Amino acid sequence: MQIKENNVHEFHIKNILKKLEEKGQDAMLVANFNNIFYLSGYMSTSFAFLIIKENPIIFVSGMNLENAKNTSSIDIVKYESYDKMIEYLKEEGIKNLAIESDLTASAYQKFNDFNLTISDAISTERMIKADEEIEKIIKATEIAHKSLIELDVRNKQEKGAQEWECAYELGYLMRKNGATVESFDTIFASGPISSLPHSTPRQHILETPVLVDYGCKIDGYCSDTTRTFVYNERQEEISDIVLEAHDKAVDAVKEGVKACEIDKVARDIITEYGYGDNFIHSTGHSLGMDIHENPSLSLRDQTVLEKNMLVTVEPGIYLEGEFGVRIEDIVLVDKKGKLIGDLPQIL
Repeated sequence: MQIKENNVHEFHIKNILKKLEEKGQDAMLVANFNNIFYLSGYMSTSFAFLIIKENPIIFVSGMNLENAKNTSSIDIVKYESYDKMIEYLKEEGIKNLAIESDLTASAYQKFNDFNLTISDAISTERMIKADEEIEKIIKATEIAHKSLIELDVRNKQEKGAQEWECAYELGYLMRKNGATVESFDTIFASGPISSLPHSTPRQHILETPVLVDYGCKIDGYCSDTTRTFVYNERQEEISDIVLEAHDKAVDAVKEGVKACEIDKVARDIITEYGYGDNFIHSTGHSLGMDIHENPSLSLRDQTVLEKNMLVTVEPGIYLEGEFGVRIEDIVLVDKKGKLIGDLPQIL
């Protein structure tokens, strides 16, 4: 989906308007920062309200007015009060107002004069990426992969480095190599703690194995990678099983396949080796401006994968009190799945 940069926001808004019209909704109220950025190029730092309609408009606070005018492709109006904004909506003839599922309760109550309906129009639109979005995620992935190589985890382990300092240095390296920020708090887990899928780096010398789950952002778009550094025969045995599940699941990713079918491929392999109960999360998820987007590669997600979706594949085996192994990469959906990045799965 090749779209000129200056037309991408208009393209997405037209698609969303079509979805709203099909549901009989006059407009949509958007307060989620990433959704506003997605549709306008303006990233709010305090609060903002985007009204999606034939001529969309963003209400922003006075302190953000200059930034908004300089970055937004949508007309900007200074926010004065909820009453003024509601008055504007009524003057526009809006009665059926779509809202996001994460709109705060306090904001929801302000718009009780309208017929409010939760809409997934934006999250559905965000599932399929434009070429420009894919390029940003590829770039973020390349930076992240380069930075992990530069960190040299095995050397850090041999020198007795601690989990927190490795996580901190990896964040520094990603920024040094061009990232704006980390996609999420880096997971740097070693020894028995690696059996916790989501742990916090400790003031603790690296044990073995070492599991690193990390990513960075470029122009608002995330990367997400996991590698596990194994050191003995037992760890290698588990790593080999996870890698087999990872590779077979990557091979199964293609347009026309249901998300749940990818999960089944990875889960069946791990189950065949007797570790089904130790694979305690879904096989993957989509990502973009948020690290977790729809669809998810889980047993219950019936979403049919389409061209230019991006999903992670991240099977894992977690042995409580011993260690855990996870291997994760991003895959671009096409007639055949395309692995993003060239970082070896075993380092």
